[in-house]
Amino acid sequence: MLASEGGYVNHPIDPGGMTNLGVTKRVWEEWTGRESNEAEMRALTPELVKTLYKVRFWDACRCDEMPSGIDYLVFDFAVNAGPSGSAKILQEAVGVDADGMIGPVTLAAVNAQDSDWLIEQFSQAKEDFYRSLGTFETFGKGWLDRIEQVKVKSISMLA
Repeated sequence: MLASEGGYVNHPIDPGGMTNLGVTKRVWEEWTGRESNEAEMRALTPELVKTLYKVRFWDACRCDEMPSGIDYLVFDFAVNAGPSGSAKILQEAVGVDADGMIGPVTLAAVNAQDSDWLIEQFSQAKEDFYRSLGTFETFGKGWLDRIEQVKVKSISMLA
C-alpha cells in the first residue's frame, strides 16, 4: 500500500492538498485531534501511520471479513477515495444498496461472488470513477497504473 502512495506531495490542483504516505493533512489532523503543519506532514513515517491505516481504512471497510485479494482491493481504494467511496463502488459491483457502509448484506454479497469476477468489476468501476474526475488529465495515468498494479496483486492473493 505505502509503495502505491509514495512520499510527501502537495500538488496545487490535488483536492487532498498536503499528503504523505497517502495520509492527507485533514485526515492526519482528524486522527491526532490537533492542527498540523508542513514539517509534521513531511516527517510522517510508516510506523506513525500504521494504526491510522488499520482503523480508518481497513477496519472501517471490514476487510478482515472479506476474501483475500478482495480485502486488499477495497482497502487500497478506501485509502485513495475514502472508506465510503470504496464501499459504494463495492456495493454497486455486487448489486446491493450503495449506502457507503459495509454491513452484513454487503459482506454476504461479496462472499457469494466469484472473486476473479469481482476484482474485474471493481477495477472497472474505479477506472470509470477516476475518468469522471476533473483532475483525470493531470493524475489519470498514475491512477490507471495503480488500478492495474492493485488488480494484479489482488488476483495473486486469491491463490
